[in-house]
Amino acid sequence: QVHLVESGGGLVQAGGSLRLSCAASGRTFGSYAMGWFRQAPGKERDFVAAISGSGSSTYYANSVKGRFTISRDNAKNTVYLQMNSLKPEDTAVYYCAAESIAFIATTPDRYDYWGQGTQVTVSS
Repeated sequence: QVHLVESGGGLVQAGGSLRLSCAASGRTFGSYAMGWFRQAPGKERDFVAAISGSGSSTYYANSVKGRFTISRDNAKNTVYLQMNSLKPEDTAVYYCAAESIAFIATTPDRYDYWGQGTQVTVSS
């Protein structure tokens, strides 16, 4: 069982930056691939970024490539999402998720555990 808690969301102006954190419980954090997803009101939950269990591989949605960076610190059981050059269309609730096979996945159904989400609002 993995418990995930996101933090770091908030209100930022377009062009600004935020760093989201996701703290995980459990002793085997490094055996999980981690992903970030986002969901805007009335829309589906969309893939944002993912990182392998070791941190050696990452993958990004085209819409955030070059602006967002996913990273992890397995010693701290934490995954991060650094978001730069934010746009109003990045406004959503951001969720972190853990995937027990430890390989990168881009669809929500591949993930086993989810956090409660953190709101990111980008004003124009």
